[in-house]
Amino acid sequence: MKHTTHKESKTEHLSHTTTDHEEIRRWAEARKAKPATVKGTGGKGDTGIIRLDFPGYSGADKLQEITWDEFFKKFDEAGLALVYQEETADGKKSNFNKLVSRHD
Repeated sequence: MKHTTHKESKTEHLSHTTTDHEEIRRWAEARKAKPATVKGTGGKGDTGIIRLDFPGYSGADKLQEITWDEFFKKFDEAGLALVYQEETADGKKSNFNKLVSRHD
């Protein structure tokens, strides 16, 4: 399931949207981000609200690490896509990301 759209093709500081699991994992791991769930949002058999957990993030105590399989299961079940940025406008590696509905 590869679906990548670029708002602009030649400038990395603009956002991209994807549902491709390998692309998401590559982007996250390049920034040392781990798949996570927001504590207290899941239940029996439900992962809950998913996020990417970055080192040094101030709200890290609210997140619990999960496996990539758990992350992508919830990602697909919820019909999500990842909006992300490779670089900031000044050329630095960007952590900007947002999980959005695929149907917006």
